[in-house]
Amino acid sequence: MKETEAKVLQTDVYLSFVSSLFGNRGTLATGMIVHVMWCFLVFSDTGSVFYLGMAACFVAVFLYRITGFWQFDRLDKQSLSREQIASIERGYVVGAAMTALLLGIASGYALLVLQSTFAAFTCIAMTLGTMMSIVGRNYGSRHAVDFQIIGCCLPIIVACILTGELNLALMSLLLIPFGLTTRSMAKGVRDFLYENVIASREMTLIAGRFDTALKTMAHGLMMLDGNGRIEVINRQARDLLGLDPAVDVKDSELVNVLRQGTVRASDAIIQQIALLAKGTLNRALFRFSGERHLEFSVSHRSDGGVVLIFEDVSARVAAEEKILHMVRFDALTGLPNRGYFAGLAAEKVNGRGEALAALAVFDVDGFKHVNDMRGHVVGDRLLSAIAARFAALGTDNMLTGRLIGDEFVILLTGGEDSGGLEQQIRQLHAGIQGDYHVEGLRLTVSMNGGCVILPSQDFDMENWQIKADLALNHAKSEGHGALTVFRPEMDAQYIDEQKLRADLRLAVANGALHVVYQPMYRPDGSVIECSEALVRWHHAERGLVGPNIFIPMAEDMGLVSQITRLVLDQACRDCMTWPDPMGVSVNLSIQDLRNDEIVGYVADVLKRHSLDPSRLHLEVTESCFMDEPVAVSAILNQFRALGVTIAIDDFGTGFSSLSYLDSLPVDIVKIDRAFIRNIGEDQRKLKLLRGIVHLSRELGLKIIVEGVETREQLALINRHRFADLVQGYVFSMPVDADRITELAATASPTGKLSTLRRGAKNTQSSAFRAAAR
Repeated sequence: MKETEAKVLQTDVYLSFVSSLFGNRGTLATGMIVHVMWCFLVFSDTGSVFYLGMAACFVAVFLYRITGFWQFDRLDKQSLSREQIASIERGYVVGAAMTALLLGIASGYALLVLQSTFAAFTCIAMTLGTMMSIVGRNYGSRHAVDFQIIGCCLPIIVACILTGELNLALMSLLLIPFGLTTRSMAKGVRDFLYENVIASREMTLIAGRFDTALKTMAHGLMMLDGNGRIEVINRQARDLLGLDPAVDVKDSELVNVLRQGTVRASDAIIQQIALLAKGTLNRALFRFSGERHLEFSVSHRSDGGVVLIFEDVSARVAAEEKILHMVRFDALTGLPNRGYFAGLAAEKVNGRGEALAALAVFDVDGFKHVNDMRGHVVGDRLLSAIAARFAALGTDNMLTGRLIGDEFVILLTGGEDSGGLEQQIRQLHAGIQGDYHVEGLRLTVSMNGGCVILPSQDFDMENWQIKADLALNHAKSEGHGALTVFRPEMDAQYIDEQKLRADLRLAVANGALHVVYQPMYRPDGSVIECSEALVRWHHAERGLVGPNIFIPMAEDMGLVSQITRLVLDQACRDCMTWPDPMGVSVNLSIQDLRNDEIVGYVADVLKRHSLDPSRLHLEVTESCFMDEPVAVSAILNQFRALGVTIAIDDFGTGFSSLSYLDSLPVDIVKIDRAFIRNIGEDQRKLKLLRGIVHLSRELGLKIIVEGVETREQLALINRHRFADLVQGYVFSMPVDADRITELAATASPTGKLSTLRRGAKNTQSSAFRAAAR
């Protein structure tokens, strides 16, 4: 076939050619039997077990090919796409090529390995004989012919060349023109048949146009004359419209025929189809009785008639509706997602003028702990249960959706009374809280909420959600299921916070943060063994910004690791100016410990400042162990290998697991100030502290008590030997690096105390304390 013809080969013609490959099953079985018998003959003559293996291969390939034939027989040929037909052809080509290749390999083996005249003669004769049948059986596929010729000839040529006999090598090259001739013969047969198929096709189109329309079209087809009467209708059209096959509808008016079908068409649909027939419309989709959807298109004939083509697109419409549902609704809860909710909300408030509407955003207080402690399956079921309760509490003036994660959004419409609308929201808020039974568990749920109440005419999903989120943030700060209504001043606070965030990013980039140090004394005040590095930010306009303000911002902005590196570098540089072996302590956050890049950075800083690793203490809070225990343990072991000292900071403030003290590479336990406050009056705290100290000492850990502020607290610590080191205002507040040397020089066994007692250290973020302090 010419190349240009091959490119435009019609699918049905292509199918005919491919079908011809599966026509004669007898030759396939005969060929397999002959090949197997031939292998046994060669084996009996030469004793080569190689040919027994070849016989098994011929049988295996035959089974593969005959399986492909059976599968082809079961296919609905009329529904095959071009790609599917090509896939069938590829499967056939693989089997045919494997057979030819086995023949070629058997021949090559006889020539190169056995060097048996009988074996070589029979192998080559069998191979070339098989090649003669290629044309008759495989003309329908150019690829099948090509691969079989190559499979038969190439191993023989290679084997002849490898024998080293020139005459044999030259003779083998004659297989090339033989193969090309075979290929040309197959191409000639294929071109001849193709031209005849095309000619026959053209004649069929000219002489049997109506018959083709009736029998070969997958769509419903009706040809109408200029008066709207049916000239031709095919079987598919009858089936789609539910017409009785025995009733002759030729020359009947289309409108009357549509009323006869079991698939009832409404008057509106009939009118629309009539417009199609008149040429007013070109394409239309109609829903008939039940869930049947038919799509009509029309083309006009030169004689004034029209051709209506239509198909059942019910499956496509159902799939589109399913996809649309997936796009619009949350898969877990079945509630509208944010995008679709915004559209529904806009429709709900449209035209309500100054009547009030409320947008409320709720989230589950502490939902992360549900996932962490109970698993994500329980978390998902809980969200579904909450969505179901929202639906149960729903009213006509309420619209519910899911934003993301554990956040839900509610729109309530009301009148002019904002108080009444707020009361409805509070009742809803109270109703969705409480106990939920999930997976056999009883979970008590608190929902934080933020809402905004504004006139309906001012509705804008993005702006209203920002306001509701601002109110939600205030509710989260209160926690335990609080609900906050948006106030105008929250906008100013939001703008102010965004400006502070921008300033913080700039301060980190420019290195505008500075580090101070709070010394850790021996309990008698005689020696400073270490000092904790605390980060401070002096804002140009706001003055000193507390770490409890800017550190949570840094965590949220992803700047914490940059601050950690700043503190590490400055702390190691300053430590080198202090008396040896005084150390410096730096806190790490969970963000620092999420990968081992921090290990390389610490090693680089120690090397750059020539600081002995034992003088660097790294503090990690309990929450880091809880969040990612395996990863954190691996990284701490790498620090331990460097010689760095590891401390647990704020021990006892989280969900403490005493197993951390034994399973993790820890050298120091820092007991949180919460155990020291009111220790003289609270005997329970004293007992808890005594227990922690006793356990830590039994494990060989060093103990640091932080937050010691009064002489009475210090005396109690000394009396019970609670600490190896003491940190707090009782000795010194945080000071600049050069003051540490002065304090170390003036320290004395008399325990001279600093008069600087202006209050406790600033409360730090639990996720990142000391990098901030």
